[in-house]
This record gives sequence, structure tokens and C-alpha cells, in this order.
Amino acid sequence: MKAQIFKTHCDAEIATLSLPSHAEHCITVQAPEKKEMNRFLRLAAEERDATVLSQFVFAGCQHYEDFRAEIENTGWPVVWLQGDACRKGEMLSMQAFALSGLTPDPVTVGGRDIGFTYETDHARFCRLRGLLPLDVAASREAQTRSAFEVMQAALSQCGFNVTDTVRTWIYLDRLLEWYDDFNAVRTAFFEETGIFDCMVPASTGIGAGNPFGAAIMIDALAVQSNAGMTIQPVDSPLQNPATDYKSSFSRAVELTYPTHRNLIISGTASIDSAGETVHQDDPEKQIRLTLEVIQAILESCAMEWGDLFRGIAYFKDMAHWPIYERIADELGIPRFPLAVSHADVCRDDLLFEIEVDVVRCL
Repeated sequence: MKAQIFKTHCDAEIATLSLPSHAEHCITVQAPEKKEMNRFLRLAAEERDATVLSQFVFAGCQHYEDFRAEIENTGWPVVWLQGDACRKGEMLSMQAFALSGLTPDPVTVGGRDIGFTYETDHARFCRLRGLLPLDVAASREAQTRSAFEVMQAALSQCGFNVTDTVRTWIYLDRLLEWYDDFNAVRTAFFEETGIFDCMVPASTGIGAGNPFGAAIMIDALAVQSNAGMTIQPVDSPLQNPATDYKSSFSRAVELTYPTHRNLIISGTASIDSAGETVHQDDPEKQIRLTLEVIQAILESCAMEWGDLFRGIAYFKDMAHWPIYERIADELGIPRFPLAVSHADVCRDDLLFEIEVDVVRCL
């Protein structure tokens, strides 16, 4: 049995994982009429009687005010991102994670809706979105430290430890100017909080601005397992650990339940087993190698392309999107909820990055 994936009449591409106690949905919208995207996404959630736990919007920040009232009335956390490489401020796509069959509890900090907690038969979950530093006028390093401390405090408020974190998304404004400095602060925070003694979370670090003028914004997923569930990091057969080049994240993390397995693959790019960028200035070869790396991770976990549940593809140049689509078709990668973003990747010579979640039912 596999997660069900289909396209609705409202131009939303949806994957649904149906479990005994609840259903999980990923909804991705890339509509021809850009201002219809949010309405289509909400309609898709309403049709499934689902609560949206988080929503990504990949669009120019100048569009934020146009959607602000509508977004604030949803009652769910929205993360608005403009990729550093995005010059024209296009509206590209929206993606949401939604839940039906369970009633999640909202998480509010400082009057802001920042996430939800919920519990299944096998685990407790905390999804946090749009975490900001307390002082957006502080130095980039100070903002980074503050944002991680805000994450830690929010998790603690919900009864979680920071070491329960299995996945982070890190959005850095003008990333290429200070990615090494960010990594140094993150590594120090992980050392101080004991994350390296437990499990380093999967992660995506991408160049993206936000409407608040902050240097950094963080999303996080934390999980506390109950009975019959395991959580473990997964290596990349074609790459060395990211920690070898002082970037503190796991290549992938696998959550195994009695009903299914969920593989969370970090943002992945054209990097070889020595940690070096491969195929500089060649978008086709970079995209091919990146997908070969993803395929090797899938095969190491006895999974396949047909198990893809959701993903986000990051392009430094949106002209490369058709190249990805052609290669994906050649490799037999089926349609699945894949959002697209125009953003800088963590190195100036990297042109493409992709993150995916994979589900195989048992």
C-alpha cells in the first residue's frame, strides 16, 4: 500500500496518507492565476475537513500585504519566503501540511500563531513555523542564536526538549554573505544543548528573505516516540556526512511506525563524497547528480520514487525548472506535491537543491 496521490479540480496536487486514527495531507498549489492559489489551498483542506498545520508561500515579499488579512484569518502558521535569487518577486507556489481525524492544539508565543502539537497512538508531534529572533536589528550571529533560543523555549513550553527535534528548515536572508558564520552559531548551540549526543536533525538551509526584515527564520518538527516507533539518522551512500564540512545536519532521518515508514531527506545538492561541489556551471549535470544522490538514499532504505510524498525544489535560476522536469520524466519520477522556489543555495556555485519526504506503508 502507498500514500494516495492525486490532482484535484482546483489545481491543487495532494498526497494523502490514510492511517487508522487519522490522515496526513500535503497540499501543493501552482495555479495559473496566482491570486487564486491561497483559495485553492484552503478549499482543498476544507474538502478533507483538515486542519492546516503549516503553510509555505514562495513569493515576492511585495505580495505579502495583498494577502496579509486573508493569511491572518486562517488561524494557522504561514511562512512567507522570497528567495535571495528572486529578482522580480514572482508568486511561484504554496505548500501546506494538513491533518484530519485529530484535533491539534495551537502553539502561540507573543501573540503569534507559530505551530501545533498533536498526538497519535505512537508519538507526540510539535510543528513550529516562522520562528524569528527577538531583535531583528541585532547582528546576524546574535539573531541566529536568538532564533534557536526561541525554538528551544517554544518546544519547552509544549513539553518537548530541543533534542527531540528531527527536522529543521533554516531561511537566511542574503545567505551567501554569512553562511559560515551561521554554521558556527548553530554548531555551538547544538553542542551546548546536547543535540550532538542524541541525533542531529535533518535540515534545509536556503537563501530566503522574509517580510519582517529578520536575518533568519526557523521552522522545526519535533517528535517524542511512544510505543512501537523508532527514529534514526540515515547516511547518504554517495556523500559524506555534512558535519565533516562543519554543517550540522543529518542527510536524512527515518521514522518507523507499526503502520508505515517516513523518510525525511534533507535539502540535497550536487555535492560529492568529499564534500565538494560537482559540475559547476552545468545545471543539467547538477540536477542529475542531485537526483542520483536522492535515489541512492531511497534504495538504501528499500524505497523507490513511487513512495515520494512531498518535496520542495529550489532553483537559483527558474529557467532550469524545465530541465528538472525533463530529467524527472526520464528517471520515471511520478508526479507528487512538489513546490518550487527561486532561491540561492548554500554555495554560490550550487544551482539546485531539493528536499523530499518519503512514505512507505507496511
